[in-house]
Amino acid sequence: MGAIEEIYADLGTDVSEEEFREAVEQKVEQMEGLADEETAAMILAHELADSEVDTVADIDPAMDEVKFLAKVRSIGELRTFERDDGEGTVVNVEAADETGTVRLAFWDERAEAVTEEVETGDVLRVKGRPKEGYNGLEVSVDEAEPGDEVEIDVPVDDDGTIESLTLGQSDVNLRGLVLGTDTVRTFDRDDGSEGRVANLTLGDETGRIRVTLWDGKADRAEALDPGTAVEVVDGYVREREGDLELHVGDRGAVEEIDETVEYDPDATAIAEAELGETIDIAGVVRSTDPKRTFDRDDGSEGQVRNVRLQDDTGDMRVALWGPKADMDVAPGDELLAADVEIQDGWQDDLEASAGWQSTVVVLDDAATGGSDDAGPDSGVEGSASRGSTRDDRGGASAGDDAVSDGGDSASLESFADGTPATGAEDGADAGGDGAANGTGADRVEFTGTVVQTGEPVVLDDGTETMSIETDARLRLGEEVTVRGELDGDRLDADEVL
Repeated sequence: MGAIEEIYADLGTDVSEEEFREAVEQKVEQMEGLADEETAAMILAHELADSEVDTVADIDPAMDEVKFLAKVRSIGELRTFERDDGEGTVVNVEAADETGTVRLAFWDERAEAVTEEVETGDVLRVKGRPKEGYNGLEVSVDEAEPGDEVEIDVPVDDDGTIESLTLGQSDVNLRGLVLGTDTVRTFDRDDGSEGRVANLTLGDETGRIRVTLWDGKADRAEALDPGTAVEVVDGYVREREGDLELHVGDRGAVEEIDETVEYDPDATAIAEAELGETIDIAGVVRSTDPKRTFDRDDGSEGQVRNVRLQDDTGDMRVALWGPKADMDVAPGDELLAADVEIQDGWQDDLEASAGWQSTVVVLDDAATGGSDDAGPDSGVEGSASRGSTRDDRGGASAGDDAVSDGGDSASLESFADGTPATGAEDGADAGGDGAANGTGADRVEFTGTVVQTGEPVVLDDGTETMSIETDARLRLGEEVTVRGELDGDRLDADEVL
């Protein structure tokens, strides 16, 4: 075996030996006698080794040339443009493997060939020049041929779901349900100009994703209400702290649509939450505390509001920070708290912290968790769809008027096992020690732990809760016994022991 054959055998490339020999001869001519065939073959082998990559994720825009395999996910339209020397054509093709997505630009004759010979789902062997394009990684294709013998397990573009999104994907059209929105923030760019950015969270039947809106599109976050069905047009996928995000720039849009989009939360059971985790939890709001304000170290004012959330495995305090403290949340609401951090809470109990990175949304079908329709971990029945998140009304809807529309006259709400604790329209069963049945001004006694202070005080005895009218100063976590008359949804306590 000659030197060139040995170099080629060690190369392990898709280039045929005949093509390799032709390239060696061309290299010898280019170097004008400065290298013999063996030296030219070694130089080519080095160049080929540098350009071959195993996956799309290995492509670096700084590379002069790259070779890789990818599956065609979508094919754009053939577009024409004017050059100095005449008219040109281009077709953009989105291709991917299991590690990421890349845009392929086919020019002129190659563009026309793509529209005639390539179909969505084809695997291509690509040789081209990579660069960082407007929407991410782009490769200007010099050569492309079928790779029919190779299987690449990625979905094609007709999926159109959150689950199908891949890193680097561009020209994304996605329909989803707005779960939450943030306010517009400003920042200074390196060139001295001011940038604007805002976020919203979308969900569909396959999952949830954070959407980042830039500059002129940022105002859409403040214009959309949770529960609105929208379509993102011409978005692009980026990665942040290990998670995929969908970005919308000047070329993109977020438009309302008159369609139903389902969202099924896949939450972790509260009893399975562990310290330090960032998870999603969902359940029924058992109680809410008044909003509190505080001074930060930098002199600014912050705010927080605590709510207690229960599913069919347990309950947990959730701290709503910043703008989330102003949410219209009441006992009996069905709540999803996504991307919350589990921390040490009061009296060594775990609690969930819902900060700027979290999404908190009130779902429909409140207080009926744990049905056969719920996911194995969610503890919540039903799902959100267009218009199903809680509007700016004063109260909650929990079963058959288990919680009144007043918001601050919350009765004994239904729990996550689907059984009303008390407070239904046709009578109240106060429960606890010495509780009386019937309606009207019945004298009852109730013993429980203070889970909400303020107006009203809410006690929890481990089975049910009771709203209390009292002037007594009570502390969260304190166990007390109250006696008084049951007036509608509340116990008017004249004794606090």
